[in-house]
Amino acid sequence: MMTESLEELLRGTAEVLLTEELEKKIQSNCPLRIKAGFDPTAPDLHIGHTVLINKMRQFQQMGHEVIFLIGDFTGMIGDPTGKNEMRPPLTHEEVLDNAKTYEAQIFKILDPEKTRVAFNSEWMNKLNAADMIKLAAQSTVARMLERDDFGKRYKANTPIAIHEFLYPLVMAYDSVVLKADVEMGGTDQKFNLLMGRELQKHYHQTPQTVLMMPLLEGLDGVRKMSKSFGNYIGITDEPLDMFGKVMSISDELMWRYYELLSFRPLTEIENLKKAANEGKNPRDIKIALAKELVERFHDKAAATQAELDFMSRFQQHELPDHVEEFDIVVPENGLQIAYILKQVGLVSSTSEALRMVQQGAVKIDGEKVSDDKLEIKKGTSHVYQVGKRRFAKVHLV
Repeated sequence: MMTESLEELLRGTAEVLLTEELEKKIQSNCPLRIKAGFDPTAPDLHIGHTVLINKMRQFQQMGHEVIFLIGDFTGMIGDPTGKNEMRPPLTHEEVLDNAKTYEAQIFKILDPEKTRVAFNSEWMNKLNAADMIKLAAQSTVARMLERDDFGKRYKANTPIAIHEFLYPLVMAYDSVVLKADVEMGGTDQKFNLLMGRELQKHYHQTPQTVLMMPLLEGLDGVRKMSKSFGNYIGITDEPLDMFGKVMSISDELMWRYYELLSFRPLTEIENLKKAANEGKNPRDIKIALAKELVERFHDKAAATQAELDFMSRFQQHELPDHVEEFDIVVPENGLQIAYILKQVGLVSSTSEALRMVQQGAVKIDGEKVSDDKLEIKKGTSHVYQVGKRRFAKVHLV
């Protein structure tokens, strides 16, 4: 019979290789080394990234050693997973700048006193050319082409650079150096995680158990959470923005978020589902989730205030108390809507503005905009809204 602790560890997992192996390691009563790697390719994390970090926290609370591995070396290679072309590598300075923000952000979840933060450049920079050749000799081109993305690119005659083959090997070598008992990653990392098992066998180590977490769906409930899709909740988002984004998800997706993001026990979540089935308003259950996440990444007072602001603004259809105002000097007759939204910071780019209009997420004075080429005349003043949380009053002068 599965123990309660193992059941909690398996909560939300997409696949575990092998469950029996993990169970034996847990029952050995010896602290395990739990490794999860993150390449600092962007300065901020979103809550999709925290699915893995939450699982690390569970291991941590059960007395196991958690290693948050920052791939400052692999980040300069660029993870080819899921890519149909080569990724431009980051400079070491860019990687280090991003890594600093990761260290600050993860301790919103993990216990800093019980977390080992490691950088794989610590050991990779010590390898010379001969060492890298020996490492590369541990796999074959045929084995690498078994990776779905490499295989597709090869068949499509899309270039694959030699250094891209090094990525899974370096990631696997990290497991050897750290003597990982368990490595966690997303479902898209399966090949890399299994490579770690194989390389550990070569170095006469007990192969790590592989635990894969699903990729969290974004606010649209369809595509994975990603900044490039604009469907994300950043863990550095302002409290009201974070609260409102959680409230915007569907009732069905809410349960997925509860499973992967909430720290509530499974039994409590089951009771919430039962209450919903018996007629409890899903909105109230969603509010509890939104408050939990805002409190985690900010504090309790911020969560309480975000709820009050949300209820006032969106349920009573009120504008915010303070809408920032902008004057834009218009050289000709007017400006297109996409340029205005970008100019006042309601979107990060004109492409995002066009996408928001096409998704029906843009309003002018409360009226939805459907024409992404709409031109606003000079001499007018309007309140512009993107989504449910971003407002600006703009005067075209």
